[in-house]
Amino acid sequence: MNLDDADFEQIAAWRRELHRNPEVSGQEVSTALRVRDFLAPTGPDQVLSDLGGHGVAAVFSGRESGPTLLIRSELDALPIEELTDVPHRSTATGVAHLCGHDGHSAILAAVARDLGRKRPERGRVVLLFQPAEETGAGAHAVVTDPRYSEIRPDMAFSMHNAPGLPFGHAGIAAGPFACASRGMRIMLRGKTAHASMPETGLSPMRAVARIMPALTDLGRGGPLDADFTMITITHARMGEPAFGVAPGYAEIFATLRTMTDAGMEKLREEAEALADEAAEVAGLDLEITYEDIFAASINAPQAVEVLRGALKAEGVPTSSEGVPMRASEDFGRIGQTAPAAMFLLGAGETHPSLHNPDYDFPDALTPIGARVFLRAIRDALGEE
Repeated sequence: MNLDDADFEQIAAWRRELHRNPEVSGQEVSTALRVRDFLAPTGPDQVLSDLGGHGVAAVFSGRESGPTLLIRSELDALPIEELTDVPHRSTATGVAHLCGHDGHSAILAAVARDLGRKRPERGRVVLLFQPAEETGAGAHAVVTDPRYSEIRPDMAFSMHNAPGLPFGHAGIAAGPFACASRGMRIMLRGKTAHASMPETGLSPMRAVARIMPALTDLGRGGPLDADFTMITITHARMGEPAFGVAPGYAEIFATLRTMTDAGMEKLREEAEALADEAAEVAGLDLEITYEDIFAASINAPQAVEVLRGALKAEGVPTSSEGVPMRASEDFGRIGQTAPAAMFLLGAGETHPSLHNPDYDFPDALTPIGARVFLRAIRDALGEE
């Protein structure tokens, strides 16, 4: 690796600048600008801006033709108030980098600086700073952007920091890495009435009381195998906060989660049938929409082999701990375009969990992640 302690101190300072200025999914304008400003001195051969929204892709080309490798990080932060006392805490009210995407981007920034000093001998390396991972929309927008054909990879890699795993330890396995999921919004419409004469209206109350536990029961839970399913009720609202009006409208938010895309299709059909039956019995109009749609993320064996070799060569303790995981990752959409794999990199067994208000990415992970990716690049491109 062509980086020293001074480089990583500068990259950590840059990461903290990202942390101070977070932007939620689809709004990563200044974050993308900071990425482009950092990349400029590294001299990439090509930079694609506004890819799939606010995405940035930097291409480093070797002297000889060869495979194209893609390594992905994320740009977006979360709509959560940060509760830390670090000097670089978020300056944006109600928005913070509490999933470590600032740190993942710092790892790619380190890879970019190294590649700027020593290009690959052959092939191309694409560093993708992807927008809107948290909503599941970003990877889809990137791969459906017409310019994606210019950087379509032969193999793709990514990682995610993992509180709960020992610091600097990796988790990886071939096959399922992260669940498919989607947000289901159920809207039930009846007719309001005076609270003293509820019989003159059409309340969704009984349908809501029936649907919520029944949806939860559709999820089988259990081990994370091909049959795993889960439905979590995340929000419900009925009527207005008033004592004089019987409700005429209700909505339920539920997150559907499965280990496979085929399982998701089956669970979706079951959930829709359940809601449709409850609405019909109650005489209510029903509307169902979906948001935050994530495909299952599957680690391709050939990509896992490259990452496992890189982890071993860099002395990173590796197991399958933490994999697969219940959470979702839209990297699965990129994995539909090329063999791809992700690994977890432990942030410490007692480190605050992802999405906790006191979470902050540990900068000491940046050199480890960069070393692994740089080794994977050399191995995948057949370099010494």
